[in-house]
Amino acid sequence: MLQFDVRLRREHGADLKAQRQIPGERRQLARGVRQPAEHDSRRQAAGECRLAACAPQIAHNFTCIAGSITAPKGFKAAAVFCDIKRIGTGKGSEKGAKRDLALIVSEVPAAVAGMFTTNQVCAAPVKISAKNAARKSARAIVVNSGNANACTGARGMADAKSMTEITAKNLGLSAHEVLVCSTGRIGVPMPMANVKRGIMSAARLLSGAPARAREVAEAIMTSDTRRKEIAVEFELGGARVRLGGICKGAGMIQPGMSRDGKRPSAGLHATMLGFITTDAAIEPALLKDALESAVAQSFNRITVDGDMSTNDTVLILANGLAGNSKIGRARLRRAEGSEGRGSQKADARLDGFSPYRDFQIFQGALNFVTLELAKMIVRDGEGVTRFITLYVHGARTAAGAEAAARAVANSALVKTSWFGGDPNWGRVLCALGYSSARIDETKADVGYSAAGKRELTFALRGGQPTRTTLQTLAKITGKPEFDLHIFLHAGSHDCVLYASDLTEDYVDFNKGDVSDPKSLGG
Repeated sequence: MLQFDVRLRREHGADLKAQRQIPGERRQLARGVRQPAEHDSRRQAAGECRLAACAPQIAHNFTCIAGSITAPKGFKAAAVFCDIKRIGTGKGSEKGAKRDLALIVSEVPAAVAGMFTTNQVCAAPVKISAKNAARKSARAIVVNSGNANACTGARGMADAKSMTEITAKNLGLSAHEVLVCSTGRIGVPMPMANVKRGIMSAARLLSGAPARAREVAEAIMTSDTRRKEIAVEFELGGARVRLGGICKGAGMIQPGMSRDGKRPSAGLHATMLGFITTDAAIEPALLKDALESAVAQSFNRITVDGDMSTNDTVLILANGLAGNSKIGRARLRRAEGSEGRGSQKADARLDGFSPYRDFQIFQGALNFVTLELAKMIVRDGEGVTRFITLYVHGARTAAGAEAAARAVANSALVKTSWFGGDPNWGRVLCALGYSSARIDETKADVGYSAAGKRELTFALRGGQPTRTTLQTLAKITGKPEFDLHIFLHAGSHDCVLYASDLTEDYVDFNKGDVSDPKSLGG
């Protein structure tokens, strides 16, 4: 399975074990190690993808295209303003008559998969959509901004269900073929008269035009400052396949999603919502596997403020209209045959196409799209001025690697030092120490690098400060983006997180003022 994470210790263990014997404060990462490509903020702000971020073995398959969720064949979308969050009633409403309700529709039944918040206080639409996404197929998504429909009791459940029924009636579908999502203020009843009017209007405007996709990307925004959208095209099973996505999110960001919204037995991986469409033909069960893997290395690897939302949801619809040889378990078993999985003969058994490679290509494309979208969320985080890619190498366990990374990424002291461009390794080491990871401070190394670069400048080696000056380190941490590498030398497990700083603007935006209702957030 293709991953875009750096797996430094697992893939280059010998080189990294030797690194502690290299003298000095600078070191090159092992040759061949994959690092995220440098970020072009102007292209990213426009929602464009960067092929340089693709894994080398599949980069040639991708072509970036316009249209996001309407780029794949057979998908239509529309968005309207129906005043769900009444103008003048809180943050977000100052955007005026911004579209706040949208529909995404497949012309034919589509394989469906979803990932949902594991917050134990989850919104009504999450419960409805988790149930419907567990089925094999769906046709439509209805989503609103301005109201989360969370902590709204029995009425909230009835309203979420009613949204699927109203959408189904206007599209000629069954309610179980409709998924529903909401984002916005918690604890406020849905204005269902407005919602019904909005759904009816949107149904009449459905179109496959790229402009409709842009309108939907705008409609789902709350505290976001810009749209987040992407689409790619690639060869798959003898056909040209398209995969596109949009998302929203800026605050209340530390997703931890699972298929059914239940917490996994191991550590967990404003609300973030993500919607992905593809015209690839793929079996529903494999689509669910693919989305779970993609979310694990993207949306579940970001944090802005460490708060997991009540409404986090990622949905994908795959309608098969590209006409590729369908990716399915039965086809994989037939290809495996007596030659055994992965053999050259098995790889070319069916229709001249390898079902294993087809799934690998699809997974790679989905990983790329979800990771690009996830990074857009962090870069557009509330008050964010810096984007940090944080690597933990050599933890004793996978859970320990993640715990160490999250302790650092969510530390208020670390995040505020990042805001000031301060390479404060003491705060980093402190956060590591109170994490649940097994830490030996006498072995820990902390190094910084320019975003995506291999040369590390160490602030700490073997638990002791290096001779590197504060000014030298600050030249790195003073940039809008940089990488932080932490080497624990305790085992073979690694983790990467995409994080941000914590600024006065974030506090000012979220503090609220009970004497001024217009200042109150979600």
